[in-house]
Amino acid sequence: MRFVPALLAALAVFATPEFSRAAPPQAPAVKSQAALVVDESSGEVLFGKNAQSMLPIASLTKLMTAIVVLDAELDPDAPVTITKADVDRLRGSHSRLPVGATLTRDELLHLSLMASENRAASALAGSYPGGKDACVLAMNLKARLLGMSGTRFDDATGLSGRNLSTAEDLAKLVRAAHAYPKIRDYSTATSLTVKIGRRAMRFGNTNRLTLSSRWDIGLSKTGYLSEAGRCLVMQVTLVERPIIIVLLDSWGKYTRVSDAARIRQWLELASSASTRRVSAGADGAIRIQKSSSS
Repeated sequence: MRFVPALLAALAVFATPEFSRAAPPQAPAVKSQAALVVDESSGEVLFGKNAQSMLPIASLTKLMTAIVVLDAELDPDAPVTITKADVDRLRGSHSRLPVGATLTRDELLHLSLMASENRAASALAGSYPGGKDACVLAMNLKARLLGMSGTRFDDATGLSGRNLSTAEDLAKLVRAAHAYPKIRDYSTATSLTVKIGRRAMRFGNTNRLTLSSRWDIGLSKTGYLSEAGRCLVMQVTLVERPIIIVLLDSWGKYTRVSDAARIRQWLELASSASTRRVSAGADGAIRIQKSSSS
């Protein structure tokens, strides 16, 4: 048993923070103004930053627009025409959907979620029973039902800076929206081609991570306004767990994507650390082993 003192000394070294493989990694250096990472299954908050701050949410609004439109059980194949009322007079934002274009309600829903098409969302709200005001009222009522006490909707597109929410509330919205198959499918689709008159027009996803084979994304929505910064919400599968990620007011063009990557790396490192343990064999050798999962 002469090796016992050496064994104990070696174990003591591996138990220090510098050498412990089981020590959790530092929290991710998220640059977004507000952020939240939640285990969708358990509701456990894994990371939070200013999660209760009410901030403008831009086109993340379109998730709630989609929910109330689907809840209304309207005919998805019904034709809906883009009108002058759908043109953005507030900010003058560009749209590829011309006034007079007619698409199905389902195509407009797809474009609203995937390509964040403002005129598509506006037309959806306009075709809602009772019109746009009734749609926004339904959105606010749905928010109350979901327990989103820090959320206010002012319009259905997200162009209004008075659409406000918190990272905590948006995690609830993502969880609710993920229960709708069409929202899952349309928000994560990489492209859609629609026929407008005699032209076939292809639209892409505003979240470039949907193109990456490294990400398993179950729901996605981006947003941008000058006062909201760049926003992103996703439901993803990471380290074999369903995870909700909310990122608000990212200051740079690529910051929200970089923050998502930092969160991913942090979760993977934490998972790796939690499945490793230090052990000693009968011969006194120190081994770092990976725990078997049940």
